[in-house]
Amino acid sequence: MSRLYRIGNAARILGVSVQTLRRWDKEGKLKPIRVGKERRYREEDLLKFLGEDRPNAVAVYARVSSHDQKKDLESQLEFLRRAVTGSFSQIYEVKDAASGIKGNRKGLLKLIELAKTKKIRAIAVTYPDRLTRFSFDAFVEFFKALGVDVLVLNGEEQEEPERELVEDLIAILTSFAGKLYGVRSRKIKNFAKELKAELKNEQD
Repeated sequence: MSRLYRIGNAARILGVSVQTLRRWDKEGKLKPIRVGKERRYREEDLLKFLGEDRPNAVAVYARVSSHDQKKDLESQLEFLRRAVTGSFSQIYEVKDAASGIKGNRKGLLKLIELAKTKKIRAIAVTYPDRLTRFSFDAFVEFFKALGVDVLVLNGEEQEEPERELVEDLIAILTSFAGKLYGVRSRKIKNFAKELKAELKNEQD
């Protein structure tokens, strides 16, 4: 049996307003079924509409933990370009130089915007941890609800996985330090700098 969505949930999946769905109903563009006086939208109708209403485009997403890893960033993008060329008519290139635990990355927010505005059908990454360090399955479900698939294409391994973990550890510790002690931004930066130097010395 097909899953049915209330009009508010259907609007969120399609990235439009409830008023737009009501207008589309009147125009015959997307017809719901009626349960009493309420509109219900079939899951397959929403998926079909998403497929028809968005271009055959993909966003390739690359991420490194810091700006001095530019070579690795370009390597990820080059692999992804080659992998998706021929399968999609348009390719958006999105990248970040930030920890994978941060949710406010500019590139990640760009992916969400592309998905919400129905400009892409898929997101391609080399490995799950390029998109996020934690809760990858939750991200997949989130984008799926917007009609976008997440493709993991398994490119080359990261050259410095230990360094990535160190950067993530620093991001976690500095975040907790700020929240627990209300440390000012300047002190947080100094704390992160000292911690990074200490961890580097340990590795050396």
